[in-house]
Amino acid sequence: MEMKNYIENLALGASKEIMANARALRARMTPAEKLLWMNIRNRKLGGLKFRRQHPVDRFIADFYCHEKRVVIEVDGGIHFNYDQLEYDQNRTAVLNDWGIEVIRFTNEEVLFSMSKVLKCIKEFCENR
Repeated sequence: MEMKNYIENLALGASKEIMANARALRARMTPAEKLLWMNIRNRKLGGLKFRRQHPVDRFIADFYCHEKRVVIEVDGGIHFNYDQLEYDQNRTAVLNDWGIEVIRFTNEEVLFSMSKVLKCIKEFCENR
């Protein structure tokens, strides 16, 4: 498979605009996202390949494991507002329709309970 088709397959139909937004978000990761990335990048967690700020359809996942079809989201305080909760639920439903499961953690969980978060991600992926 040529590289262009491979990348398009991984992005699952994302537009060029979404792809550009994902690139920009990689440069603006939150402290919690940066910390999690340092712990899961380069196959550090169970040999799984994660991508950061990865486009999937019209969304950008904080982290995505194509092999297991798992999205990891790290949620800040805004995700607890009613409108954002509703948006996140709809987004999860769309990702589930793509055969992708979503696992969520709060910034605080990532920043203060990393070993628990990593164990949860590893177990979640092993059960996929």
